[in-house]
Amino acid sequence: MKENIKPFEIKIYPPEAQAAGQFDGGRITETKPIGFPHEGPAIKNLGPLFYWAWATAKGYGKIGLHPHQAFEIMSYALEGEIGHFDTLGNRSRVKSGGAQVMQAGSGISHEEETVGEFNDFFQIWFDPGVQKALYRKPTYNEFKHEDFLIEKHEGTTAKVILGKGSPIVLQSDVIMKDISIEDDHAFQYTLDQGRTLALVVISGQGMVFDIQNGTKYYINKKDFALIHAKQNGRISIHADASFRLAALEVPSQVSYPLYRN
Repeated sequence: MKENIKPFEIKIYPPEAQAAGQFDGGRITETKPIGFPHEGPAIKNLGPLFYWAWATAKGYGKIGLHPHQAFEIMSYALEGEIGHFDTLGNRSRVKSGGAQVMQAGSGISHEEETVGEFNDFFQIWFDPGVQKALYRKPTYNEFKHEDFLIEKHEGTTAKVILGKGSPIVLQSDVIMKDISIEDDHAFQYTLDQGRTLALVVISGQGMVFDIQNGTKYYINKKDFALIHAKQNGRISIHADASFRLAALEVPSQVSYPLYRN
């Protein structure tokens, strides 16, 4: 008799189970779905997904000049406007829906600032293989909301931030979508064996439904859901009210040494 293996391992981390941080005397605060290794609960099977912070600022805030190496770092503006300066000579701002991407390579220093009355943005780090990345030249690129592909289906809108169709090209194997779901609609997601899907609820509330075994997981604003695929399968993300979330997919394991390990 074959063992009945659940296709997905699903865990929900509410905001209080996540790490936290702040900058500029508390002007910029962070909830961290995935903190640095010493900050939050130990989470395995994240592949190249190293760090994910959700930063909020009411008014002007600044994170002073500081260095990075090797990692691929994306800041994605949810609301407001974020500024950037780096030692390559780039100085820029991106508004809501835009993204700033650094491939830190052999080394780059930058500073960040929030502009306007209210700012919300993600900063996400990916590990492309630190040992090799240290020998690459650092780069910086920025993208406007209009640069991204928008996929629309009945009651759902998915903006392709990373992956096929995105203007952003990374060394890391990552797919990311900014998904909006209307009331009483659902977004279907297929996840292959050996892949991990990370969900962060930006607004509203809803449910992750494991189609194979009928298990329901309710999620609300700032909840972090982590889904590991043990087999190929599908999940359905339902909206109880107007619902927006970020969905980020990576391989659970990679073929190169990870910094986190």
